[in-house]
Amino acid sequence: MAQEPAPADMAGPAGRTSGLPVPRFVSLKADKVNVRSGPTRDHGVAWVFTRAGLPVEITAEFETWRRIRDADGAEGWVYHSMLSGRRTALVNPWKAGEEISLYSEPSTGSAVRARLEAGVLGKVEHCDGKWCRFFDNGFDGFIEQERLWGVYPGEKLE
Repeated sequence: MAQEPAPADMAGPAGRTSGLPVPRFVSLKADKVNVRSGPTRDHGVAWVFTRAGLPVEITAEFETWRRIRDADGAEGWVYHSMLSGRRTALVNPWKAGEEISLYSEPSTGSAVRARLEAGVLGKVEHCDGKWCRFFDNGFDGFIEQERLWGVYPGEKLE
């Protein structure tokens, strides 16, 4: 993917960023992703993610580095090739112990297909601003968009 020039106040020394909107949600590509304290390999590793597919929010870009925020609000820098545009989400990560209904249709009046615990990770498709199709191995249905971390309130996805 070609990089587009960015305004000087957003670009790093190379004068380039991805040209994509910031902030935006993406997911982790690998089971081991180093999160650094700054946007170079010279910065120390602050922590390591150990689960591919987790959603993270890009909050800034600097050359080939992306500042990300996780569901707990922790922020750090990740090399761009460790991130994927595939959209994933976590069910209510802020409500431990709570179960959320996954419906057969985008309506609370439709059949409940599953009850998902807080923190369940899944793939997201077709959000209409209120409902998203949410699925992974073992479940597939619709969930209220406000119950997910990994999509913005009112965001529409095709």
